[in-house]
Amino acid sequence: MEDVYELFIRGTELLEAGHNHQATIPLARARDLAPDKTSIREALGRALFGAQRYEEAAEEFQAVIDRAPTNDYALFCLGRSLQLLGRHAEARQPLAQAAGMQPGRRDYRIYRDRARARAAGDDPAEDGDDPAEDGDEPTEE
Repeated sequence: MEDVYELFIRGTELLEAGHNHQATIPLARARDLAPDKTSIREALGRALFGAQRYEEAAEEFQAVIDRAPTNDYALFCLGRSLQLLGRHAEARQPLAQAAGMQPGRRDYRIYRDRARARAAGDDPAEDGDDPAEDGDEPTEE
């Protein structure tokens, strides 16, 4: 049987090297062996997000939030995943919570405001104020 820690290390190394698709394999195995470990689930969520598997990423970030409701990064990533699925109304709450927890994070505020506008039926113009292109992995600061 594979060791959870070894799977996690292998997966995070692949993730950090930009190999999102490959990283999902050892990270999913680690998650299956230790489903309550939020660090594993967050890393798997990041890999899935980077692989543009947003529905699965949202599930992983939700699992992190269920165990650690004050994890602003997981809230932000859940919101971003929902936005990229076109579920802007659902994205509003986690993005607002993340921005409220970390008011200094400009990217959190931008995506929160974008979700609010799109959920209200507005389509905010791209103004060059985007910290990352849609589909890019959220970054930790």
